[in-house]
Amino acid sequence: MDASITSLTLETKSMRSDIAGFQSRVTGLEQRMGSLETQINTSQEREQDFLYLRSKLTDMEDRSRRDNIRVLGIPENEEGSDMQAFLTSTLPKMISLDFDPPLEFQRAHRIGPKRSDNSSRPRPIIACLLRHNQTRQILQVARNHGPFRIDQHEIRITADYSKETNERR
Repeated sequence: MDASITSLTLETKSMRSDIAGFQSRVTGLEQRMGSLETQINTSQEREQDFLYLRSKLTDMEDRSRRDNIRVLGIPENEEGSDMQAFLTSTLPKMISLDFDPPLEFQRAHRIGPKRSDNSSRPRPIIACLLRHNQTRQILQVARNHGPFRIDQHEIRITADYSKETNERR
């Protein structure tokens, strides 16, 4: 009987030792899981912050472009050396609208590098008008009228939005 009790005592001590080892492992795993949960929560918060900041950036970019128009379809080199003078004389005739005061541009230019292939479609023109109400008038006429024609070329006028807004629309 003494041998059995001694054997049971040894097995109990061995089991206690194993249990203590398991407890320390579980405690370590719980700590690691806690730190991982904290990291996941932090990364989710950062992702939400990132999405919020991205939407604000898109909104700011769209607001900074609200006086811009895009003119699509005007053949390359049609404007000569002065894009602003070309648009000042061409746009009112094309959309049949008189502006008082006359159109004024902060800047106007073609977008992108010059294409080597002359047969490809022309680069878009982007123009920033000085007066926002003139921008609205031009876009309203363009929406109601649709594409315009100059010398058998189809010309479209659109608002200038950020890439994200264009994709969303």
